[in-house]
Amino acid sequence: MYKRIKAKVFEIIQPAENGKIASRIFDYCIMSLIALCILSIFAVTFDLPAKVARLLKIIDRISVIVFTIEYLLRIWTSDLLYPEDNRLCALRKYLFSGMAIIDLLAIIPFNRLAFFPVRLTALRAFRLVRILRIFKLNRYSDSLTSISAVFKSKAKDIVTSIFVVFLLLIIASLLIYFAEHDAQPDKFKNAFSGLWWAVATLTTVGYGDIYPVTVIGRVIGAISAILGIGMVAIPTGIISSGFMEHLQAKNNKENKEEITYCPHCGKKLK
Repeated sequence: MYKRIKAKVFEIIQPAENGKIASRIFDYCIMSLIALCILSIFAVTFDLPAKVARLLKIIDRISVIVFTIEYLLRIWTSDLLYPEDNRLCALRKYLFSGMAIIDLLAIIPFNRLAFFPVRLTALRAFRLVRILRIFKLNRYSDSLTSISAVFKSKAKDIVTSIFVVFLLLIIASLLIYFAEHDAQPDKFKNAFSGLWWAVATLTTVGYGDIYPVTVIGRVIGAISAILGIGMVAIPTGIISSGFMEHLQAKNNKENKEEITYCPHCGKKLK
């Protein structure tokens, strides 16, 4: 009886598959609650009537309770998620998984503020952790799962390209500092001022608050802008190719899983 209840709970809290009505209802409820929490983050930045503010607090408390229960249920059923491991290993593997950490971070600060209301302004900063709840949607959406899979498969390439862009930023910031510091000591006070300029230039944003006035500085700026067009676009290209590969692999898998039937007798073909 105990194992049957546990298996049923595990089936419900896992992302829904075809025909799993209870699991799908659970997914929709959790996603709706997450959406309400995210909307409340924006709502509290406005001057709201007292009744609306109280309603948002109630929704926030309810979400904390629901997400805490969900987190505890996932801990309880972690051995079913990793059936090849023993109970302790499965528990450890789940607790240190990405989604479990996000779930925990999304509820801990609110448990503290909700049940131990300390009047410290610094603790209010922890309320920003609420926005982490949006990442919980990754568990219930095929699209978000695909995004996560692409980033994992292309992690090495993305990190390498970002590292190259970072090196280019450092080199450009130092060159522009030495080229412009004497001419604009108030604008290019140090290398960090140059780094801000390099970020705005390489990403082709160009805020215009800091710009070179010397000939050497303008040459550096022109070269940096041209290089930035290509270098900053590299991570985007890697991610795009990753999506194409992921979709192709998914389509191939679905085609292999399709059952073929005889066009004459209608029997399933092996």
